[in-house]
Amino acid sequence: MMRRIAVLDAPTNLGLRPPTASSVPGCGKAPGALRDHGLLARLRARDAGCLTAPRYDPGDWRPGDGVCHAPEISAYSVALADRIGAIIDRGEFPLVLGGDCSVLLGSALAMHRLGEAVGGRIGLVFVDGHSDFRHPGNASYVGAAAGEDLALVTGRGQPDLAAIEGRRPYFRDIDVVVLGIRAQDEYRLDLQAAGITTRPVPALRAEGAARTAQWAHEQLVDCAGYWVHIDVDVLDPAVMPAVDAPDPGGIAFAELEILLGGLVDTPHCLGVELTVFDPDYDPDGAYAAEIVNTVVAGLAPVVAPDAVPPRLLPAGPTPRPGNGRVQRPATRVPVPAVATDPIGPPAVRDGDDDTAAWLPEPGEKDAGPAVGPGSLRRVAVPEMDGGPLGEAPPATGEPA
Repeated sequence: MMRRIAVLDAPTNLGLRPPTASSVPGCGKAPGALRDHGLLARLRARDAGCLTAPRYDPGDWRPGDGVCHAPEISAYSVALADRIGAIIDRGEFPLVLGGDCSVLLGSALAMHRLGEAVGGRIGLVFVDGHSDFRHPGNASYVGAAAGEDLALVTGRGQPDLAAIEGRRPYFRDIDVVVLGIRAQDEYRLDLQAAGITTRPVPALRAEGAARTAQWAHEQLVDCAGYWVHIDVDVLDPAVMPAVDAPDPGGIAFAELEILLGGLVDTPHCLGVELTVFDPDYDPDGAYAAEIVNTVVAGLAPVVAPDAVPPRLLPAGPTPRPGNGRVQRPATRVPVPAVATDPIGPPAVRDGDDDTAAWLPEPGEKDAGPAVGPGSLRRVAVPEMDGGPLGEAPPATGEPA
């Protein structure tokens, strides 16, 4: 029985700084540009509609004021989580077309609700050319949520974004796998200190995209399922310059196709989001067509006739002494096949470092397992006590 894909447009640009003083980021046009190349028909997907974003208006925001557009992003994230939840409740596979990377907050909120409902943890595979890990603990100021989304969804940053509905973090550090960042990413050492597993481009290429996807499965074996975030700036700007912050040293379209196909070829992959494509840098639509070709080929395992419907691992993980991971009972549902030989050194992930750690504030909820069944729809949370391939255009819209 094939899994049906439901395509949801999330055309928000609220998480980026203006490319110029008098313009707005163009990534909000991405869903329409991709649809124009027949994405839905080629996937035989259900049209799940469009969640219109609030108007882009930084107003009098200045550095030091926190994340720009924070109230609007927060409200949009709640609405987006509702829409994603409704898709999953129907037994469908959501494909969310962003928009900038701040859409991850809505997806993360939906995954945390789901984790609470099934009594388990949901993981994140973060495929991105940048770590997006800027937060008040490692930067003089924050401002653009699209450059801070991974930090926010792992509980770092202001509560109105990092702790929506009192949930914090949406994903634990040990449940995050980062793929495709550049070797000299600004926050790579912070990721390492936090215990977040990473595979930068050189390692990804050395092991291969297929083995990297398999390796990512292995890192999240203790999760009930996982979500996939893809920022198209993981691609080298020689083949994909139509992004706000092109950065040399990325992967090729063929590698992304293989990686995506490997990540979704399991019933434990719950959905995918695609972000940061900017049609303003694609006047003839050539890059949009290439993205659509890659996504259609990469998602082929989802719609294959023998595809297995989504399946979450059962609740009931127990602590495994010594490394902060968990071990499931012997009766667990079989997990995706992984390599019998280790692919790279095993990760030791013991939690946050002192400078980046968070503590729950009143009204916030830890992302640990909850007990009992429930709907993915919004759940009220009680108060708590405690080598270059070519030349790219300049990066005019890199997150502030």
